[in-house]
Amino acid sequence: MQPLGVPMDVDALLLSRIQFAAVISFHIIFPSFTIGLASWLVVLEARWLRTRDEAWKRLYRFWLKIFAVSFGLGVVSGVVMSYQFGTNWGPFSVFAGEVIGPLMGYEVLTAFFLEASFLGIMLFGWDRVGDRIHFLSTVLVAVGTLISAFWILSANSWMHTPAGYELVDGRAVPTDWLAVIFNPSFPYRFAHMVVATFLATGFAVAGMAAIALRRRPGDTGARRSLAMALGLAAVLAPAQVFIGDAHGLNTAEHQPAKLAAMEGHWRNQGDDGVPLLLFAWPDQDAEENRFEIAVPHGASLIITHSWTGSFPALTDFPADERPPVAVVFWAFRVMVGLGLLMVLTGFWGMWRHWRGRLFEDGLYLRLVPFMTPAGFLAILAGWFTTEIGRQPWVVHGLLRTADGASGVPANQVISSLTGFAVVYTVIFGAGLYYVARLLARGIVVDEREPAAGLPALQQPKRPLSALDRGVDAGGPAGG
Repeated sequence: MQPLGVPMDVDALLLSRIQFAAVISFHIIFPSFTIGLASWLVVLEARWLRTRDEAWKRLYRFWLKIFAVSFGLGVVSGVVMSYQFGTNWGPFSVFAGEVIGPLMGYEVLTAFFLEASFLGIMLFGWDRVGDRIHFLSTVLVAVGTLISAFWILSANSWMHTPAGYELVDGRAVPTDWLAVIFNPSFPYRFAHMVVATFLATGFAVAGMAAIALRRRPGDTGARRSLAMALGLAAVLAPAQVFIGDAHGLNTAEHQPAKLAAMEGHWRNQGDDGVPLLLFAWPDQDAEENRFEIAVPHGASLIITHSWTGSFPALTDFPADERPPVAVVFWAFRVMVGLGLLMVLTGFWGMWRHWRGRLFEDGLYLRLVPFMTPAGFLAILAGWFTTEIGRQPWVVHGLLRTADGASGVPANQVISSLTGFAVVYTVIFGAGLYYVARLLARGIVVDEREPAAGLPALQQPKRPLSALDRGVDAGGPAGG
């Protein structure tokens, strides 16, 4: 193991970062979906308990199958990710292990055990437990996903805004666990991420429902899914704008170099204010932007809420303490752009719903499916912004990324990265294929409603899988 403070070979470091980024980018999609989908299932089952309308229960069972597969893929990819702390990031584990280790342990003890314990009842308990116990299981699984997000984001936020520790023999040792857990950026990051998971799930549901509606215009489940998902988007997408603004102000206070990179802000210009860049190509070597399209004073108004306000610029920091500006700058704009599209789509959908035209086959139903991945792409862009924007620090202000990496030779990192790519392609390709098959069948709640142009007796059939048999078996509305 390479001692702290001695940088490893840059190629091996870059490969280790690529490997971790690839694994976590793939992993984060599934927990994001399951967090939102678990709460969606709570709403569906609550509606069924209140109305006893079997359409709600069939809709619940449809999304439960997708939830189960997504949950399994998230668990597997998460386990793989955690091993990299000991292999590729040993010095980081030594430095921060007494903080990060317990937080990850709390996540397993309080969240994963809760989810795993009651998931079985959700999947296979319809004819074995009462309706209220089954609903309680759904609620507890949803609560477990939120608790999991709580601990993971607490650990990640501590790496951005460390608090409640002291340095002892080159290690961060906790002195105040409340300060560690509720570190300065955690409340903003947690709220921002949870709302993002709900939005990602909402637009995934809306997109799939829109596709189903174009195939089966009278499908009850697709209609209900689309209306509920877009109603959620109309409320949460604007709320996310304000949460993101608060998060940005927190970043300005605690990680000003990251904020400067997000805004492409190289130097202050006296009382002229800071423009909001709509388009630019940051040139890190020349310390300037090329091809700028800017709104004068826009960034000053957003960040400082003042016409001539200023905030630290990139040139206020040493060159070796600046993040890769172009990546952070564009990832941030992708996130914001997708967020604004979600706001527009939600408002447009509610306007059509108010006019009684939401379910009409037209331009809107043709465009909504293109928004299906929007929430997940925004989450990835947001994580690229915050994690690459933290560079060159793995623990902000305390431990550089180069000093936190193990001295693993580049050829070994290439081998493991290749292995991950092969295994992920096979295992997760199979899981995603199964989900795609489920979605291809459509959100069919009213079995009497055939697909457009396809008689009911010609609906495609396939043998039931074990998961299908478990979810569809028994119960008051038995399969």
